[in-house]
Amino acid sequence: MTDPSLPFSHADLVKPYDRPFPLLSVAELRALEKNAESSLPAHTLMGRAGHAGARFLREHLAFDGSGDPHLPVWLVAGPGNNGGDALVVATELRRMGVAVEVCMPVEVKPDDARWALAEARAAGVPISDTVPDSFDDFSWVVDGMFGIGLSRPLEGVFASIAGRLSARARTRGRVLALDVPSGLDSDTGNVVAGGVAVRATHTVSFIGAKPGLYMAMGRDLAGDVTVAPIGLEPAHDAPVRLNSPDLFAPHFPPRDYSTHKGTFGSLAVVGGDTGMCGAPILAARAALYAGAGKVHVAFLGAGAPPYDPPHPELMLHPLDDLPLASMDALSIGCGMGKRERAVGVLRDVLPLSMPKLLDADALNLIADHADLAAAVKQRGESADDPCVLTPHPLEAARLLGTDAKSVQHDRLAAARALANRYASIIVLKGTGTVIAAPDGRLVVNATGNAALATGGTGDVLGGLIGALLGQGIPRYEAALAGVFLPGLAADMRTARGKGPAGLTAGELAPMVRKLLNRLGYPRRD
Repeated sequence: MTDPSLPFSHADLVKPYDRPFPLLSVAELRALEKNAESSLPAHTLMGRAGHAGARFLREHLAFDGSGDPHLPVWLVAGPGNNGGDALVVATELRRMGVAVEVCMPVEVKPDDARWALAEARAAGVPISDTVPDSFDDFSWVVDGMFGIGLSRPLEGVFASIAGRLSARARTRGRVLALDVPSGLDSDTGNVVAGGVAVRATHTVSFIGAKPGLYMAMGRDLAGDVTVAPIGLEPAHDAPVRLNSPDLFAPHFPPRDYSTHKGTFGSLAVVGGDTGMCGAPILAARAALYAGAGKVHVAFLGAGAPPYDPPHPELMLHPLDDLPLASMDALSIGCGMGKRERAVGVLRDVLPLSMPKLLDADALNLIADHADLAAAVKQRGESADDPCVLTPHPLEAARLLGTDAKSVQHDRLAAARALANRYASIIVLKGTGTVIAAPDGRLVVNATGNAALATGGTGDVLGGLIGALLGQGIPRYEAALAGVFLPGLAADMRTARGKGPAGLTAGELAPMVRKLLNRLGYPRRD
């Protein structure tokens, strides 16, 4: 894979999907811009950004059939520097021989944008303040209204245009956002101030990728993301990155001829109170496909089956019949319930010295019992044995003593807070799953789609991560792989017509197996 630490040319257009790209906050972007502007000629960054946007459109028009190249490109320019970017795009396209029309409802104000306006007028770019009745006669429409600096909701003509661009994106497509879709908070992925935002089919993100393009509403609003570095290089130690096989695949254990089932660990999936036996079985099946050497299920309740007919390799036990201390890893919480017996089991297993994943009811018990929360934190702080916690937003809210809305308002901050409070590896599930470590590492996962919005996918995740822990993969890297792989499996199933509607959780594991072998154990003919 391409080394993401290498500097890019200002003319590059880069797909960040499978690389550990830095995700830059507004403050970090502003600092990079300020530092660069002190050493570059005036208007350089805006010129590069506009050139990148124009190149993106020209390449799509020429090579992929996305729009009639004989139809003009329509661009809307806002009053700030994002509007300046749009004006440069229009100027560059016109010089390339592409017909353009610019709508500028309010004349641009900043110096850089005024320069761009003068350049556009000199090049003969048609500019008006009129919004056409229909966009049907344009090959692409381009959103250059507002960028990362927006702090108030879109209003008036800009809100109206945002609605019309979004309607086009949902039907005919071909809506390009410059830097970020107007109205999107690029730090959090939420819509600014609860207003409206543009829904684009494509986004060209300048300088670097932004976390908000991959979280909350951002993934739906940004569409397909391309990064235009425009010659600026983020710090190598950027605190937030995109998830990537580069971050976890080197930690997969070798599978030499001399290995045996004991080499790849024994995992126990602990849960399944009476009437809830399906969840731990689903997790255990996923663990088999993730390469665990031996997989046990320990049921808390009555009525468990004696064996699993589709997978008789699984070893099913009443909890009291399985010595958990002999396991290499534990995955705890699937269908566990909240009875006193479950509380006692969790108290007993937390002091055990092996990697532990806590999910579902185990998380709710920790939120309800201060001694359990303290025990989780103690494992990470004193024993250097952090647990892996995999909450969805409501479970995260319970663990933090807040509400789900607050968690979703700033998912990065919530994941950081959980990692610090519980001295644990946190997998904050949801659109743009966030993986956080107590040492400050943060990764946002970009794989997955609506196919994962079905019952049991959380159990599959718990089984996958548990299997990787049992194989000796470090906790943080096991969490990264356990999130990336089922997300990619859902993407691939969907590409083959198996989703997003109707994909079952159990269908993910076989595809995860294929991806795991492709990434970690490629054939050497």
